[in-house]
Parts: sequence; C-alpha cells; structure tokens
Amino acid sequence: MRKKQNIVLEKLLVEDYAAEGKALARVEGKVIFIEGAVPGDVVDVRLGKSKKDWAEGHALHFHAYSKDRVEPFCQHFGVCGGCQWQMLPYEKQLQSKHRQVEEVLKRIGKVELPPFIPIAGAGETRFYRNKLEYTFSTKEYTEAKPPARPRMLKGGVYEHITPGAPNGVTYSSEKPQRPQTDHGPGALGFHAKGFFDKVVHIEKCWLQPEPTNEIRNAIRQYALDNGISFYDIRSHQGMLRTMQVRITTTGEVMVNLVVGEDNKKKLMPLLEWLVASFPQITTLLYTINLKWNDSLFDQNPLVYKGKGYVEEMLEDFRFKIGPKSFFQTNSRQGEKLYQITRDFAELDGSQVVYDLYCGTGSIGIFCSRGAKKIVGVEVVEAAIEDAKENAQLNGIDHGVFFSGDVIDVCNDAFFTEHGRPDVIITDPPRAGMHEKLVHKILEMEAPTVVYVSCNPATQARDLALLDAKYAVTKVQPVDMFPHTHHIENVVQLKLRSKNP
Repeated sequence: MRKKQNIVLEKLLVEDYAAEGKALARVEGKVIFIEGAVPGDVVDVRLGKSKKDWAEGHALHFHAYSKDRVEPFCQHFGVCGGCQWQMLPYEKQLQSKHRQVEEVLKRIGKVELPPFIPIAGAGETRFYRNKLEYTFSTKEYTEAKPPARPRMLKGGVYEHITPGAPNGVTYSSEKPQRPQTDHGPGALGFHAKGFFDKVVHIEKCWLQPEPTNEIRNAIRQYALDNGISFYDIRSHQGMLRTMQVRITTTGEVMVNLVVGEDNKKKLMPLLEWLVASFPQITTLLYTINLKWNDSLFDQNPLVYKGKGYVEEMLEDFRFKIGPKSFFQTNSRQGEKLYQITRDFAELDGSQVVYDLYCGTGSIGIFCSRGAKKIVGVEVVEAAIEDAKENAQLNGIDHGVFFSGDVIDVCNDAFFTEHGRPDVIITDPPRAGMHEKLVHKILEMEAPTVVYVSCNPATQARDLALLDAKYAVTKVQPVDMFPHTHHIENVVQLKLRSKNP
C-alpha cells in the first residue's frame, strides 16, 4: 500500500477568498485552498488533497498576519467547527460572500446577469438564531486534532495547533497527542468537526440569546448530580440524547428534551425541576426516541408544559412553530429575505402566486396581501398542515396549500381549478430543483419567477436550464448566518418575449 505523502508548503501569501470559508494562494500556477487563513496572511500549509491544478490544506504556521484579522470572540472558536469566520471583520465577510455569489453564478450558470444589488447584511451578528440543537454524549472532544505528523522544529520543539493563541500555534518540547476522549459523565454541546461520536462541551454559545446557555449548563449539571446518563451513539445506550431550544422575538421559549430511554422515574423529576428552575420556558416537551438515528420526523413530541408550540412574528404576520416545524432560523434576516422576495415578485393584487417548496407557508403568507391568490405546494404533508394553520392564524382566505410533488400536482386540471401562475416563487433545499421541475416551470411560462436559494452553486445550475425561456433581471445575496460561509441568494427572472 502506497504511503500517503505529507507535504508542507512554506511561506505562502494568502491572496484571496474562496468558497466555503476557505482562502487561496497560488504556487507556480497551482491554486491552493486553505482552511483557517485570510487574505494577507503568510502561512505554512500542510496539504491534504492534492491534484494537478489545485490542492487543499490547512494553515500550519503563521509567519505574518493579515491586517484584516480580528480576535475571535468565542472561547470555542476553532474547536466546535461553527462560526468559521470569527477572525474576519463582518464587513469583509459580506464582501467575500457577495463576490462568491457573483463568481459562482458566472462560472456555473453562464447566463447574462444584471448588476447585483448589494448584499443584505445582518443587523445582529451575535445571538441571531431562534433555534439550536444540542447533543448529549459520553465522549467529549477536548482539543483540536493535531496534524497526522506533528511538525518537529530544531532542538526537539514541537508545534501545537492551538485555536485562540496569538498566531494559532504554541511551541513546547511535548509531542502533540491525539484528541482526548472523555468516557465519563459526558458533554453537552455540538458535534466536533469530522466526528460523528464526539461532542464539544459548550460553556457559552454566541448564536442564541439567553436563557439558552443557562438552560443547557443547568441540565448538564443536574444530570451529573443525579446520575442521569448521557447517550453513547456507538452502543446506542444512555438517557439524555439531544435538546432543541427555540427562542422567538416575541419572548417565547420552547425546549424539547429528547431521551433514549423510556424511564419516567428519571425523566419526570428532571422536567419538574426544569419548569421550577426556568419559568422563562413557555413550552416544554419531551420526546422518547428509541431509534438508532436522531431524526424526529417520525417521532411524537409530548407536551409537559405549555401549548406545545411557540409563535414568531415577521412584520405583523404571525407564525406557529412546533418542535418539528421548519422555519427560518434567523428571524430578523428571514424577514429581510422575505421582503426582498416580495419586492422581486412585483405584486399589484392581480396575480396568482405559486409558492413551490412552500414548507409551512411562510413566504406565500408574507406575500399574500399583494396577491389575488396564493397556491402553495410542498411534498412534506406535515408542513402543509402547518401552512394551513398559519394561513388561518393570519386571516388569509385566498391561500390554498397542497401536499405532493409539483410535477404531479400542477397539471391541466389543477390549472383549470386554481388558475395558471402569474408569479412563481421557488425556495428549494440545498440540492436545488429537480430537472423535471425546472422543465415544468418552463412549461408553465409564468411571466415572473423568483428563485430563493441557500446554495448559489445549484441555483446557478438551474438558472442555466431556465435560460431557455427566462432572463435574469435582478440578483441580491442575503447573509442569514454571520461568521459562517453560508449565503442565501434571491434571483428575479422574467419570461422572454415570444416575438422578439
């Protein structure tokens, strides 16, 4: 078996940003994508994957630092795997994301594009998430993974990769060790990057406002004090499994505690203590999940306290959110995303709007006052039931919602009953639209299409197909997740004239 090469490139000047939070440098025409660096850094890079024209690696040693670098504000930066861009000023993050969207749409879509509207940045870059999911684990990830072959310098001194250190490394004569795993009481936090069975214990997360940190830390301590076991994902044993916390801008707090054992003698006292300790919790649920995976789509959360859901407001629209509902996890930026979508739809009260991948109906409901009729289609039946409830909650009587595949639902009989679309809004998952659906949209020939995407690469692919009949007329990126490489993008398309 051929031995894997261990290549280190020294003193590379990081030149620019790249996709997915990486930066790039060039060596004799070869592009090197670097994790953990920003433009202006001078670094040694340990390569991982290496091809003829490009390679990937991580920053091993910093010789000089970019003037753009800032001090990460989270103690867990570089360990938990989230918020990868904390060392970059937010203005620079926005510039990078905007440019990435432009480059991806040009490189993959290869369609004519208008000048982009400037990216819509977030007003709040910390504590902006309304939903977080934490994992209990018997295996605590306690330090960053060192390189496969620790770099030994002259005099027997080793480099230690140390997130948060002034230059990302420290030096000592102690040889770096493999990550330590605590098989004791357990950790409560997020999965460590690259490990399905190890969890980083989080003391303070900056993604969600209080009382999320207070609740999480208190539950962990209660479990340790009362001998309640944490879940071992390898052996599929243990009591405490996961915990979901939703905190809305209306002040409501929902906690869903998921357990891997049907043990009411341990569970009920914990829930009682939780209610007494945190009166801020408006809805407390528990879910007994005895499966081998953490998915809750086929589980039945049970209400211990409260109404079983929370409500969120976007503008003056109210949305009911249950423990299994999909909803934009950044409420304030979700509102901004929907405002841009509504503006791009250019509604005047006369149009029939088809909301494809409508989920719980949030975009269609947000656009409802400017539409003659809203028609929502979504393959997930439970989401359609939520959409109907949300429409009723907002007094919308000109919206109809259907469960099924758009390709099957939207036939001639359907058009006869509900009207052909004047505007199509589509908000697919990261994989983008199925090619058959793209052809269905081309067949519908709605004058305006608004394409909302959380993955500009698959959006660009779909735009290339839609180019057969549609021209891209507006583009605006939206930053939903500060300090990460994720980006949303909204595109307006107009049907080309049949008689040019």
